Amino acid sequence: MPLNLPQLRAFVAVVDAGGFGTAATDLGLSQSAVSHAVASLERILAGPLLVRSTPVRTTALGERVLPHARAAVSATDALRDAAARHGSEVSGTVRLASTPTVCQGLLPALQRHWSAHLPGVRVRVFEGSSDEAVTWLENGAADAVIVADPPSGAGTPLVTDPFLALLPQDHPLARENAVHVSDLEDDPLILSPNGCERHVHRIHQAAGAPFSPAHRVRDLGTLISMVQAGMGISILPRVSRPLLPTDLVLVPVEPHYCRRLVLCGPEGRPWSPAVRALADSVETLPRTVLDDA
Repeated sequence: MPLNLPQLRAFVAVVDAGGFGTAATDLGLSQSAVSHAVASLERILAGPLLVRSTPVRTTALGERVLPHARAAVSATDALRDAAARHGSEVSGTVRLASTPTVCQGLLPALQRHWSAHLPGVRVRVFEGSSDEAVTWLENGAADAVIVADPPSGAGTPLVTDPFLALLPQDHPLARENAVHVSDLEDDPLILSPNGCERHVHRIHQAAGAPFSPAHRVRDLGTLISMVQAGMGISILPRVSRPLLPTDLVLVPVEPHYCRRLVLCGPEGRPWSPAVRALADSVETLPRTVLDDA
């Protein structure tokens, strides 16, 4: 029995979805068809590729096969997208990865723009830490990422994102035009390590202020709840503004510090036509749309 692309596509989809049912929905197939495709691939390769758990996990053989399967599926999709772009409007699916703050605070504005201008392109969102997003792009699990401060010249710039102090409305500094980071030394600092901590550390270094977070919280919702409860303050990028409740305020921090959010495709291999179309479309988007996101 020859190895074929539908088998590889089913295997990759199950790994990405974490199960056969969700993969079947993503592929528009029945669950039994996806199971049959993966089982056929396992017979051809003479070994199990997946541990049938919840979620599914790759075996040692599956880990070795997965990068090659991704490459084959990605190359085929790129060929199909290139043909579609040549003949008519660009179409296809883009797996876009980024951090929770960007996914919740910036991506909705981008999605509205892309839906209006690129109706044939479907964007699937993968949410993770900065390191996870970059790893997914490198290993082919994602087709594009939105990252902060990539090497100069990489990708398409989206927005300059300044850092602000997150304070309760009744905080003594909540109504200031700006607050120096040294003036917050008496407040417990609550941080998210999802890519922002290194930036907040640099702000403290620039001010010559001590950097000693009292709490490190992965989930932004938990961080917000802790600030609401009076457990401390935080320093967040402006892109988080749409996610905040009305009893919290964002105040500019001094020293002033910004990060650049950039849409990047894979390094060292061609971007798919759909990813390139997303990037080209962003370049026509008025900056104020993203600044106000």
